[in-house]
Amino acid sequence: MRAEIGIIGGTGLYDPGLFTSVEEVRVRTPYGPPSDSIMVGRLKDKHVAFLPRHSRKHTIRPTDVNYRANIFALKKLGVERILAPSTVGSLREEFRPGDVVFIDQFIDRTTRREQSFYSGKQVCHISVAEPMCSELRRTLIEAADKMKLKAHNTGTYVCIEGPRFSTKAESKLFRTWGADVVGMTLVPECVLAREAEMCYCTIATVTDYDVWKDQPVTAGEVLKTMKANVEKVKSLITGAIPNIPKRRICDCKSALQKALV
Repeated sequence: MRAEIGIIGGTGLYDPGLFTSVEEVRVRTPYGPPSDSIMVGRLKDKHVAFLPRHSRKHTIRPTDVNYRANIFALKKLGVERILAPSTVGSLREEFRPGDVVFIDQFIDRTTRREQSFYSGKQVCHISVAEPMCSELRRTLIEAADKMKLKAHNTGTYVCIEGPRFSTKAESKLFRTWGADVVGMTLVPECVLAREAEMCYCTIATVTDYDVWKDQPVTAGEVLKTMKANVEKVKSLITGAIPNIPKRRICDCKSALQKALV
């Protein structure tokens, strides 16, 4: 099975009616098993692979996601572009629950995750000055505009280790850094995609205000808003995928040229 586009997201985004000619594929990698088997099907004229980041039963913590295996498995299937829906907490009044954010920057606060495929005899200093694919972001933003979604075209994402939520002190600190949202899965997923010379763009949906707003965050609240956002994200993905250019003109495809030592 081969696929051009990969989707890494929650199980709510996989709808058998969304794709045609669906097959389930298990992929072996040098880094162990991916989060789950991969569903490969057709969406309009594209072959698309779907991988649930936390497994279909959502049993894998953010820290324990095998990010290297996930990216490697999609690369092995031929995927060149990755759309990565995720949920985030808002650090800004104007980033409201239900909004979509097209992240363009991140601040990494994780501590326990392997961030490179090159952990042996060769070192890779990959550039993530612009961590998202500009071409893919532009396509998604145009699709959101056509749908008249409440979306923010830029945003800085603080990636925390998790699975716990932030303290009030942490949340207020992140705001002083100029961050807009907080989440647990962007890093190292986007970094590994860049090492694999794959285009990557996250579709962040706001589920709640983080605790700076003096409203304690609960898993129940997040899940409720997340379920409400699923149809919106599915519509965005189905609207954007047919308009993704066949040929890549971005720099993602040659990211390793000056990165290896």
